[in-house]
Amino acid sequence: MGDLTNSDYYAKTQRNDGSSNHEGGFGVSVMELRGLMELRGGEAVVKIQEDYGDMDGLCQRLKTSPTEGLTGDVTDLDKRKEVYGENLIPPKKPKTFLQLVWEALQDVTLIILEVAALISLGLSFYQPPGGDSGESCGTAAAGAEDEGEAEAGWIEGAAILLSVVCVVLVTAFNDWSKEKQFRGLQSRIEQEQKFQVVRGAEVIQLPVADIVVGDIAQIKYGDLLPADGVLIQGNDLKIDESSLTGESDHVKKDADRDPMLLSGTHVMEGSGRMLVTAVGVNSQTGIIFTLLGAGEEGEEEKEKEKKVKKQDGAAAMEMQPLKSAEGGEMEEKEKKKANVSKKEKSVLQGKLTKLAVQIGKAGLVMSAITVIILVLYFAVDNFVLQKRPWLTECTPIYVQYFVKFFIIGVTVLVVAVPEGLPLAVTISLAYSVKKMMKDNNLVRHLDACETMGNATAICSDKTGTLTTNRMTAVACYVGDVHYKEIPDPGLLSVKSLDILVNAISLNSAYTTKILPATKEGGLPMQVGNKTECGLLGLVLDLKRDYQPVRNQIPEEKLYKVYTFNSVRKSMSTVIKLPDGSFRMYSKGASEIVLKKCTKILNQEGEPRVFRPRDKDEMVKKVIEPMACDGLRTICVAFRDFPADPEPLWDNESDILNELTAVCVVGIEDPVRPEVPAAIVRCQRAGITVRMVTGGSATRRERLSRSAWTRCGLNCEFLARSSPTDKHTLVKGIIDSCLTEQRQVVAVTGDGTNDGPALKKADVGFAMGIAGTDVAKEASDIILTDDNFSSIVKAVMWGRNVYDSISKFLQFQLTVNVVAVIVAFTGACITQDSPLKAVQMLWVNLIMDTFASLALATSL
Repeated sequence: MGDLTNSDYYAKTQRNDGSSNHEGGFGVSVMELRGLMELRGGEAVVKIQEDYGDMDGLCQRLKTSPTEGLTGDVTDLDKRKEVYGENLIPPKKPKTFLQLVWEALQDVTLIILEVAALISLGLSFYQPPGGDSGESCGTAAAGAEDEGEAEAGWIEGAAILLSVVCVVLVTAFNDWSKEKQFRGLQSRIEQEQKFQVVRGAEVIQLPVADIVVGDIAQIKYGDLLPADGVLIQGNDLKIDESSLTGESDHVKKDADRDPMLLSGTHVMEGSGRMLVTAVGVNSQTGIIFTLLGAGEEGEEEKEKEKKVKKQDGAAAMEMQPLKSAEGGEMEEKEKKKANVSKKEKSVLQGKLTKLAVQIGKAGLVMSAITVIILVLYFAVDNFVLQKRPWLTECTPIYVQYFVKFFIIGVTVLVVAVPEGLPLAVTISLAYSVKKMMKDNNLVRHLDACETMGNATAICSDKTGTLTTNRMTAVACYVGDVHYKEIPDPGLLSVKSLDILVNAISLNSAYTTKILPATKEGGLPMQVGNKTECGLLGLVLDLKRDYQPVRNQIPEEKLYKVYTFNSVRKSMSTVIKLPDGSFRMYSKGASEIVLKKCTKILNQEGEPRVFRPRDKDEMVKKVIEPMACDGLRTICVAFRDFPADPEPLWDNESDILNELTAVCVVGIEDPVRPEVPAAIVRCQRAGITVRMVTGGSATRRERLSRSAWTRCGLNCEFLARSSPTDKHTLVKGIIDSCLTEQRQVVAVTGDGTNDGPALKKADVGFAMGIAGTDVAKEASDIILTDDNFSSIVKAVMWGRNVYDSISKFLQFQLTVNVVAVIVAFTGACITQDSPLKAVQMLWVNLIMDTFASLALATSL
């Protein structure tokens, strides 16, 4: 990280110095903020206190409010972009058409043709002394020409050059259109990446590129930070800074001890609010990207890689991995580029590379034999049978014959090598990717498209993918009574109701809310975590409102928050009561939270002892029946702590214990209507579908009996799984030796901890709606609608790539083999190729381009 403190370098390269910023009316310059972001821990806290007094002072200098954010005024936003820069790192300039033409000209076969054509063209104008070349210098069938052809001998060389020009222009145009398509896909990925910021006291979702210095950003578990900032308020916040520092340990962030948050780092636990202080090239990620040589050096390296790749005709098919050029992804983009040559080829690329090499070798052998036979025929016929002497003045004529033989040989090689194959693969993949985008599959890596065609196993999350992800509370157990539907609030004691409402309202992310329906007669809009939305819906169904409770205790006044993670499987929030004592509200998976309960509220709302046998009875009579109805069970509980002595909040095992259960809520998440049919299609296509769920086994049994068996399905289930279990499952399937061929596994994931499984899988699907930025970053395809049927469509388009390529191969190899055999046998029997070099080149040109275009885009 020593390079990051190199402020002098940037002082010279940036014109945004302090004076120009103060002219913008802000009390702090770009360079001052960059200097601040280079500090860590206590140093940063001291610097903020010395220069700005406190965080409020820094906010005042940046003309923003720590609670209400920026006003959102367009003029103000434009001024901030002008003074502090925009939150994007300028992508490298695309290659010009002329550069692509020059690259296409580097092809070895084309260079050989060009040289041969130029020699042929030069020699066609030479006439030996004496005029009658045919009598004195000998003849060959390959050189037998009528008078008209002899006069227009230059045409062949010129026509070969012209066809080479056409091949180069077509190749360059295809590369140019491919690059344009990549750029379009890249910008689409960038637009998909959004972040929550506070503007005008409202939390809104903004594209990452629209974030400016002075914005107040809401950060939460699973986010990839899009800009540098200073933490204003945080709850149990832990950051993975390994992408910048290389340290794998999670760093605990606190507004009082270490408030510095850096772009490109991942939020692994907790939530909070940060003041954005540096964006784009001024952020720590932007600085690293600039130091890594976003300019000329990077380009030169890329050029060298391409030249190496070009030498291997088949390797030209290798697809570059596509990465978004936005904020935190830049350093990873550079790392990927450095390792791109090491990347393992996809299944299709491997097969086609092998095929192209075999065809190339066969073509080389055939062309060499053709040239040798033609040269031997000419030499034997003229110098042995007709016993002609080698005349010095005839040497250019002999050379002309040999050049023609050589051109015929090279042409046989050109026709034999399927140059249209990489083009067909690219067009087919690009076409399928375009169609997949319409089917809610945003492809981040092109090769993932064809890999899906090989998929033999799909491991899918249940929540949101196989189900609608619209959670609704439909049953509850409260006050010793099991209600099969939401009860009238009059049936519950006021004390129990108050505790329940407070527990749900305060112990949920404040960004989670239920908004009125956008359309008349529509369902209310659920924003944020869907399980929490289901619980907030329960509060509304009980004729109470969660917002006044939150207004009374705003998020910054929450004393301590234990955020949900895959280890805890619960979330707890501590508040300070008016008398100085503390109350902790807790919620989570019923079997996890109930184990920690020693009391439960009775019908009057008073706590009574909750013995182990009571727990067993509740599991049998309440939780299992709910689970058997396909409901997700959440337990809500609380615990009171004395003011003195204050508990040791970091000692979780003691704090998250001895709870008092308030209620158990049954939340329904209906199966998507189109899913059963989609699973049937998968199974008919030979793909095994495995449902991976965090839900309990009894719930799984009920699900398997209802939604799945209703369609005659026999799905495999992994219940109450952790992300580690999912990774183990994927690794186990891939490494399995039970089948002759290796299994190709696709996996869906939405959480931060799903990253390892998504990366391990052949194709990783991230949820576009419910997925975290970390999951999206680790994925190959993003499901923009979080729907299982979209995965089935991805398989369909992947298989379409294979069908298209097989059609093209069948067509091209037929023509190639026929052309090679005709040229070879003609050379052997008649001492000439029935197909002239120009004819074969034109057939090859038309066949390679238009045929690949037509066949690669057929359905």
